[in-house]
This record gives sequence, structure tokens and C-alpha cells, in this order.
Amino acid sequence: MTPAPSTAETIAYLKSLPAVRERAELVYANAQKGQLKYFDVDFSKLGDVAKFVVALIKRDYDANEIANIPPHTRLRHFDVGQRDRIGQLVESWKGRVDTLETVRRLVDLTVVSVLLDAGAGDRWTFEQKSDNVQKMARSYSRSEGLALASLAMFKEGRFSSDIHRSHQVDADGLCNLTLESLREGFQVDDQKNPLLGLEGRWELLRRLGKSLKAHPEYFAGSENALLRPGNMVDVLFKEGADRPRRKEKYVVRTESLFKIVIDGFAEVWPASRMSLNGVSLGDVWPCDAIRSPNAAPDSTEHYVPFHKLSQWMTYSIMEPLETMLNIEWEHANLLTGLPEYRNGGLLIDLGFMTLKSKEEERGLVNYKDNALRPGQPAIEVVPTFEPSDPVIIEWRAMTVATLDRIAVEVRKQLNMPNLTLAQVLQGGTWNAGREIASVSRPNTKGPPIAILSDGTLF
Repeated sequence: MTPAPSTAETIAYLKSLPAVRERAELVYANAQKGQLKYFDVDFSKLGDVAKFVVALIKRDYDANEIANIPPHTRLRHFDVGQRDRIGQLVESWKGRVDTLETVRRLVDLTVVSVLLDAGAGDRWTFEQKSDNVQKMARSYSRSEGLALASLAMFKEGRFSSDIHRSHQVDADGLCNLTLESLREGFQVDDQKNPLLGLEGRWELLRRLGKSLKAHPEYFAGSENALLRPGNMVDVLFKEGADRPRRKEKYVVRTESLFKIVIDGFAEVWPASRMSLNGVSLGDVWPCDAIRSPNAAPDSTEHYVPFHKLSQWMTYSIMEPLETMLNIEWEHANLLTGLPEYRNGGLLIDLGFMTLKSKEEERGLVNYKDNALRPGQPAIEVVPTFEPSDPVIIEWRAMTVATLDRIAVEVRKQLNMPNLTLAQVLQGGTWNAGREIASVSRPNTKGPPIAILSDGTLF
């Protein structure tokens, strides 16, 4: 008989990339048997979903551009309005810092921007001041608005403790960040421009500062005493330098970056998140669809890890290291699709998944209760749930597993077997989810199922 894994082994597994896909596959297998608890699934619609995604890819990219679709990372959101803001920022540093410091700064920005990317709500916007006084300022909402707000705050030095080095993020700058500074940076007005989870975001950034201090092995720089997210670049570059090169590229394990992200930022997660023997597991949740009726009370076999934030951050950090430091990522295929409301909403809006009637009724009661709270607009009624609700957990697990299958179908239909999952997410599913949402719910452009955001769920 195989011995039961130790607690340490269980924790390591649940915080690993393979566990995300393996546990999601268990949920999908039960869906194929008609054994989901909260959703019905019409597997005949999978091809239709893929066709819709392919149609958008062909619409948005010329045939010779599809192979070069950029990966789905946080950096894409800075380009809104077809402006290369990151390129302009990097250009402004030329002649003043070397390439390693440039990448450190981009990782600094990426980390805080990813952490601030939780759902903003349907009423919040960020007004981007135009560099040209003759042009009107433009307003941006949702992920792009949050990205531009984080970029503006980064450039203003709100996350730095050194007034002479404003374009950086460091532990003291984050720990000393005030709620009022964040409110001002996000242009929040509780009546006219409310942002969901402002205080949750503030606490998240302050916990990030504590994480940096708790893990000097990743974040202590060699050039100065400041603890910065970007200092992980030196750790990763050293791994590549110490290993044999592949066609002149430095080869770094994707698992190495993911470990820094999931362990180095462990303190970021709220205390309410799942833990085992006092160790925070982060974005890991119990899933009723794979819970055995005979399981022991302390069993973790029905725990499903998503690590959406950690994977989103990993995808986003990989890009500048790859393009600017000549790094090739080994085992990048371990990363999964992201279980968030655009990708998941696509599956519901196109009829692949349907919420069971009993759960829909419960979600509508939740919506009505939430609508009675001050400041909540009573438009476009959708089932609404807390992030920890088993409906949301089952939906997210199915999203991870289904995205793999959509990617396979998209590659077949485009006859492009080398298209990566990150490219399918960027060119297809995420945009498709947003587009179908804007048609189905034109007032809010929100998802078909709403999640009550506290600024910490991604």
C-alpha cells in the first residue's frame, strides 16, 4: 500500500502548478459523467465556443500575424488606446540604468499592477490625462483603467520610499503607503467614482511590503539595501547563467519563477484564505464536485488549487525577462488557463455551462440583497455569489479544464499546432468573453455570474 503523503508533501503539491490542472481535470471528468453539483454542461457546444474564438482571432489579426500574437500578460493592458506606454517608459530610462535594472523596474511595476487587478466594479473609471493639451482626457474602466492607474502611481513614486528613485517599488514604500494616497491615485469618489474593495487593495499592498521583508532570499538586492519585487530578476538570471545555454539563450525553469511568486508573496493572501497546519495555501478551495462521501474529515483530496493571481503574475513577469534578458522558459506549458470571469463567462454566455435552477434562484436572492446596499446600481440582474461559494469554485475549475480543450480546438481550426495557451488566451478567449458580455449585458458589460469583490480575489 502506498503510504499517505505527509502534510508537508500535501502542502507542496497543492501549491504546485501540476496540481492546478490535475484537480481541475477531476472536476471535468465528473462533469462528463453528469455529476457536477451546480452546473449542467452541454459538451456539444465546445466546438461552437472554439469557432467563436477563432472568428475573433481572424477578425483582429491578419493571417501572418496570428503566429505572433503576444502572450496574455498584464503588460497588454498598458497598451490600451494603441499606445506603447511601457516602451515609452523604458525609453525614458535609457542611458540612466542598465538592462538588468530596467527589467527590475518592469517587474516592480508588474507585481503591484497585478495585485491591483481585482474586479473594479461597473461604475469606476480612471481618467488618463493627455500629454497633448489640445486633446481631451480619456477615461478607462476595468482592467485597463486599473493598469493605467497603477502605472501613474508607479511613475509618481507612490510605492517607493526613496524620493530620488521614484520609479521603483520597495518594502518600506508599500508599508508606509496610506489609504488616502491610494484613494487619490485611483481617483476614487465614493459617490461619483466608487471602486470596489479599495481598502482590501490597500491592505494587499501593505501585506506585499511585509512579504518582501519576510523573504530577503528573493527580494534583497545586491546594489542597495531596499527590498524590491524586481530583485527576483537577479535570482532568476543567476539560475540561467549557471545552467548550460540553449542556442545562446539562458534557460530558466518556469517552476523557479512560480515558486518565488507563490512562496515569496505568501503573506499577501488574507488570513481568511485556506491554510493547512498554519501554512497559507492561497487560492485553494474545497470543491463539492470531487468530494468523496467517505472521505476523512481532514482529507484534502477535494481541494482544488487555482493560483490565478500567482499564474497571472508569472505569465506577466516572464515576458520582460524573455524579451530583454534573452531567457528561455523551460516547462512553460505547466501554466494553465486563468479561471477568471472573462474566460469563465464565455462558457456560460455561449451555453456550454448553465447554472442549475436552484442555484440560480439562490444567486438572484444574493443579487437582490446586495442591490439594497448603498451605492449599488439596480440594473442587469445576474446571479451573485461570494468568492468562497461552491458555485464559484466549480465554475472556476471547469474554466481551467475547458480552456485547455478550447486551445486544442483553436489550434486545429487555425492549423497552427504551435500556438501557445497564453496566445489563445490573449487573442481569443479573454477578448471573446469580454465581447460577448458587452452584447449580453450592454449596461454593465459584466459577467453572467457576479462575484462580490473585496479587492483581493482575482
